[in-house]
Amino acid sequence: MRDVVFTRRSGWIPSVIHEAGELKLMLAAGADANHDPREFTFPISEAHLAVIREDLARHLLLWSAVLPLSEAAGTEGQLDEAAAVALLDPVLLAPPADVDALFRHIPWDRSRLVAHGADIRLLERGQVCDAMRAATATANEKRAQEHHADRRRAERGTVLGPLDAAILRYTGQYLHGATIPRRNPDAVNSALLPQVMRVMATAEQACAGMRINLDPRRGNRATDKRDWERMTAAVDAAVRRAYPQLVDDAVRTVSFLMCSEAAARAKSAPPEDDDNAAGDSGASTRKTALTFTDDKGGEKRWLRDGARGASAEFWEFVAERSAGDNEVFTIEDEEMGEGIQLHFYADSIARITTVRQGEDGSDPEYQVEYSLVDGLGGYRHLVNAFVHGGCAALDQHGPWMSDAAEFERARRR
Repeated sequence: MRDVVFTRRSGWIPSVIHEAGELKLMLAAGADANHDPREFTFPISEAHLAVIREDLARHLLLWSAVLPLSEAAGTEGQLDEAAAVALLDPVLLAPPADVDALFRHIPWDRSRLVAHGADIRLLERGQVCDAMRAATATANEKRAQEHHADRRRAERGTVLGPLDAAILRYTGQYLHGATIPRRNPDAVNSALLPQVMRVMATAEQACAGMRINLDPRRGNRATDKRDWERMTAAVDAAVRRAYPQLVDDAVRTVSFLMCSEAAARAKSAPPEDDDNAAGDSGASTRKTALTFTDDKGGEKRWLRDGARGASAEFWEFVAERSAGDNEVFTIEDEEMGEGIQLHFYADSIARITTVRQGEDGSDPEYQVEYSLVDGLGGYRHLVNAFVHGGCAALDQHGPWMSDAAEFERARRR
């Protein structure tokens, strides 16, 4: 039979129960294998109960001191009851100076005290009793999370100034730097918001006209890593030049915001047709029919009278089929006897031209030439040039090497 003797009915603060003929402190802490909170109890006396009833600060200090013991119990272990009982008198009944001294030598949960209103400056000085004078029974978990985030930054030597903190709050990355940034002006103190907006304006000007394109080599929704890095570098440089006092965390969150927004625009925009973007240049030699293939037997036919251009259709084919074990794609013009083969794994391309058709059972003779490719942008230019002008239009995008061994040496260099 278990009876609740005293509870503050606020969050997870431990309660006092009467069980099996004795008083016990009951707390929920840690988690079991199913991620449900574990429950622990250990005996206390009437004197301890009296302090717990009357002194919220001592109650919270005891909780903070016992929590590491419950965490040490893990998902299945038992609470070290002797160690828990040994904390009762020193935490609840000892003079404040002795309590402070105790907390300098035992593990304790700082976040619980911060969440319940502890004075952080006094905690840092080791004056835990004075720090808890303004303690509240209601927890402010966000305050504890922010304090934990500040301590993590301090461990790597980063201390936020007012503008740094305001920028991180604006992007929603004050607590977790890995979250996708968003614009949240309501999270910023009104006195600092104009300064934050000036920083944002500097960043927006630095990346005006820049884009982050989708990278079909990595699927339908992936973005071009080079575009992302290029925009990051531009924003970082401009913001650091205009606001040299900002810490790395603040600068990084601004560039992350600009890149995330650019990537979102790319993902929501209709697919771009490189053929239409090319204008009329080379229209007289523009391809009328092409076949796309990959290394896994995939094939797609494109005809000029279709609704979309060849380049757009090809890159859609790549986005649907590209994978870690499928990184070679070919565009072939059977009528003209030429084609190109893209090797995404090697940043290279081959152009293949039929020199002599096969006759009387003999194999055709091909000329194969290789060239290095500079990222996704390079591939797009080469595909578009081939679609509009065939292999001859690729001459200007060389150098081209016919010796495969020589090309491989160049590629490795």
